[in-house]
Amino acid sequence: MDHHKAPASRHLPATLLASLVFVAGCATVGEIDSMGGSEFQKIRAQTPVSDDAGLRAYVGCVADAIIAELPEPYAYRNWELEIFDSEEVNAFALPGGHIGIYTGLLAVAGNQDQLAAVIGHEIAHVTEQHALKRYNREAATRIGVTGVAIATGTGQAGADLLGMATSLGLSLPFSRGEESEADTVGLHYMAAAGFDPRQSVALWQSMEKNSKLRPPELLSTHPSSEHRISDLIAELPEALATSNAARAAGKDPQCRR
Repeated sequence: MDHHKAPASRHLPATLLASLVFVAGCATVGEIDSMGGSEFQKIRAQTPVSDDAGLRAYVGCVADAIIAELPEPYAYRNWELEIFDSEEVNAFALPGGHIGIYTGLLAVAGNQDQLAAVIGHEIAHVTEQHALKRYNREAATRIGVTGVAIATGTGQAGADLLGMATSLGLSLPFSRGEESEADTVGLHYMAAAGFDPRQSVALWQSMEKNSKLRPPELLSTHPSSEHRISDLIAELPEALATSNAARAAGKDPQCRR
């Protein structure tokens, strides 16, 4: 027996880490889009959907007006919209062109402009590629941790690899910086469509009133309502100019429930 033979795990880093970089650390837009589609179908299978035709038409009207103002290639994508019948005050957009709106949100976003603020924000996460950046950022961190585990013969590197696609999926929260960026970009999307950007402030004031338990900002990835509102107010002069120009050009959304 060769007592000087190194443990098998010590021969793995070069090839295994190369695979990790390829699989987890260098995700492409296409791969993230595919993950977004899979996640959307999973949510749709697990959550009841609304069959209210009027409600679906209303939300679709707002979403279509914003989508028309997106940069390429997003404005030309065939976006998939679903209305989930749930009291949860929530909404999301996923890579690949998928938007989910929960009926509970509509009790808080009381008009087309406030709904536009939410949809613009969520779509901005997609156009700014936040999921792709987050995936690759988290992957790079985990590659380093897994590499140390492999090199030292500790941990369950194989299990880590098998679970990486799931753990680096689309369920991780966005950072506060990404949330703030989505606020700003989304505000200008809604303004370019002719919606009233001032209603974004009214929306977050309404959100704050309806929040039963609001965590301190330092314990949350989301900006506090106060910071979010003040940042939006700072953007209003430019957004109002954009909205006024859009309306002068004939863009006047008339989305009614």
